[in-house]
Amino acid sequence: MNERNDLTEGSVRKNLLLFALPYLLSCFMQTFYGMADLFVVGLYNGSETTTAVSIGSQVTHMLTVIIVGFAMGTTVRIGRSVGAKDEREAARSVGSSVVFFTGFAVVVTVALLLLAGQITTVMLTPAEAVAETKQYLMICFAGIPFITAYNVISSIFRGAGDSRRPMYFVGVACVVNIILDFVFIGGCRMGAAGAALGTVCGQAVSVVSALLMMRRRNFGFRMTRQDIRPDKEVISQILKVGTPIACQDGLIQVAFIVITVIANSRGLIASAAVGIVEKLIGFMFLVPSAFLSAISTITAQNMGADKPERARASLRYGLMITVCWGVVCAVYNQFLPHTLVGLFTKDAAVLAAGCAYMRSYSFDTVFAAVHFCFSGYFCGDQKSVISFIHNITAILLIRIPGAYLASVYWPDDLYPMGWAAPLGSLLSALICIGFYLYYRRKDPAA
Repeated sequence: MNERNDLTEGSVRKNLLLFALPYLLSCFMQTFYGMADLFVVGLYNGSETTTAVSIGSQVTHMLTVIIVGFAMGTTVRIGRSVGAKDEREAARSVGSSVVFFTGFAVVVTVALLLLAGQITTVMLTPAEAVAETKQYLMICFAGIPFITAYNVISSIFRGAGDSRRPMYFVGVACVVNIILDFVFIGGCRMGAAGAALGTVCGQAVSVVSALLMMRRRNFGFRMTRQDIRPDKEVISQILKVGTPIACQDGLIQVAFIVITVIANSRGLIASAAVGIVEKLIGFMFLVPSAFLSAISTITAQNMGADKPERARASLRYGLMITVCWGVVCAVYNQFLPHTLVGLFTKDAAVLAAGCAYMRSYSFDTVFAAVHFCFSGYFCGDQKSVISFIHNITAILLIRIPGAYLASVYWPDDLYPMGWAAPLGSLLSALICIGFYLYYRRKDPAA
């Protein structure tokens, strides 16, 4: 049975929604079990453990998005091959990806296990949370092979137009993780180490499920053992697309980490508040993230099939949906931020600081929606370097300096610091629009 989903035919809007919704649910479950860690830790432990999990999960999230960025090169490469009906190229892309990412996982795992202590120090982790943060990181770093395997397998499915099965993989990880959170954190009283162990075990079970499903499904192209080898040309093309995305996403996370470091330097209350809000904002970003992936895959397949008008249509629909979602999030958080922040803390001081930070930060959901959609379009069109350009510009000119200056001039209030992110995203959105208009004028038919 052919499991490939052809995104070059039929209604663009329908294809976009049918692809984005499973990915959205995947992201929701992935974020949900990350938030579940904080929730369960908050039930059984104090602010120091909450801080340890917040800081540790932010570091591991940065690593995850970098891996996802590299894997996007696989998705785009397979998507363009599928759109062009080139089965041999699709098979070569899968085989080369397996070899490359296996080596990548081994090297990164060893390096980060050796650097766990230094990373904890660089994060300016409050003294009360240092020991638990290091424990959390060591356990999560040992699980890097599972994180890598899951994301590469998912990228293969998505490149073939199937975003539904990766959702099942995340669902398995989510259920296992939440159950083990209560066992390890609540029952065994393992604190941050229990949260990390539950996450790694969930990912391991998810990878096993993904491998079993991969063996039973036909992607629409035939794989042989000869395809599982390092093809320099294919790996080079995967990295050409994936490296700018990985750098872009990594730098965004570095900016978040710098902001966390700034918050950590202001004490335990600010550190815990920023950590909670970052988790909540990550949840709100699920919608634009899902559409970024959907637009990227649809664009890749349709550019491969020489149907650029369908790629542009997916961008338009994505913008309409994600900007509307962003406006809803921003408005809600002006009036009811305590209903969200209060889910993760019982401390009145942390709640007050978190609400102030959320009110300003939440405007990022509007502006980020714009550059997320454009980034998906540019990546699918093999112009991912544009995503790198707009993000690094926003980070260096606004996000980091803005957060730093706000902490200097308003040391007792997180509200001004929260504006650094949305203003950075506004600049990114304007740069994306500028590039899009430039390429449309340069080649209206493309």
